[in-house]
Amino acid sequence: METEFIINKEDVILVTGANGFIGSRVVDVLLRYGFNNLRCFVRSTHHSDKLNKTISLNGNANIEIISGNLLSISDCKNATKNVSAVYHLAAGRGEKSYASAVLNSVVTTRNLLDSIKDHRGLKRFVNVGSITVYSKNKLKMNGLLDETCEIENMPAKRGEAYCYAKIKQDEIVMDYNRKFEIPYVIVRPGAVYGPGNESISGRVGIDTFGIFLHFGGNNRIPLTFVDNCAECIVLAGIIKGIDGNIFNVIDDQAPTSRHFLSLYKKNVYKFRSMSVPKVFSYLFCYLWEKYSDWSMGQLPPVFNRNRWASDWKPTVYSNKKAKELLGWNPRIPFAEAMKIYFEACNIKRRGNA
Repeated sequence: METEFIINKEDVILVTGANGFIGSRVVDVLLRYGFNNLRCFVRSTHHSDKLNKTISLNGNANIEIISGNLLSISDCKNATKNVSAVYHLAAGRGEKSYASAVLNSVVTTRNLLDSIKDHRGLKRFVNVGSITVYSKNKLKMNGLLDETCEIENMPAKRGEAYCYAKIKQDEIVMDYNRKFEIPYVIVRPGAVYGPGNESISGRVGIDTFGIFLHFGGNNRIPLTFVDNCAECIVLAGIIKGIDGNIFNVIDDQAPTSRHFLSLYKKNVYKFRSMSVPKVFSYLFCYLWEKYSDWSMGQLPPVFNRNRWASDWKPTVYSNKKAKELLGWNPRIPFAEAMKIYFEACNIKRRGNA
């Protein structure tokens, strides 16, 4: 397998967002694969316990931590100096406003690309996007969602700043490839879970109204355990012959929303929930959307038909491309991953008690 790698074990690899939920695992996987010259870019050295633990366990590796801001051109130039590969995981996750999401996902990506556009030593730029960018409006019920599916063409109508920013982020990466021939691969994880992200995916339901509204029903949830996701991301940066490709990351044995919720209640804690039939969840989103339009945005369009299709429309998900072109297989099976996840959920609940 090593002969298929595009970079050497001693080449400089930059990981942005290296102390984040997925980024710290990407660092760990790179070290496990034998890459020992890593540059970890973090916005702050606070909350870096996992990254520091990984570094302490790999004393022979050359791991450089750079603290800075990707909105700074000078910080970007400092981070990208002499790199052979970039894993770009830093993003404006959880941003509520469009301006903030674009600033921390799109502008930062552009700054990185500007810093390396004339750098001929770069072998690959891996942009970590999201499966949320796909539109399922034209997809039939229980249709197949893979990398060939349509991207949301009016992302602002989704009412999700994160989705909008991720679409624009992917677009700018492709644009810089056309203009400056920057080699890239885009990775779009599904709903990533594991220690460090113990929340229940919005694809299962919402608890906005004091009771958990279960919208997912028997839909398959495109879960990917964080360690499995990180390994797929790493492979996307080192395997030969895949430039310009897009890979969705979804584990095998995707559970139904109903099954996931049942397991969560059994293994973490029981809470009140109400199952909402598809016709009513669609009607709820439709009426919210119409009232938002009528009020000219005084009621934010957080629920709408585009979001309903994205999160709660019955869909079949494929990870075939990642398996065939990257040789990736989820290393941690579903049952083991869920056990680790539930243990983390219980530890967090005890800590908050």
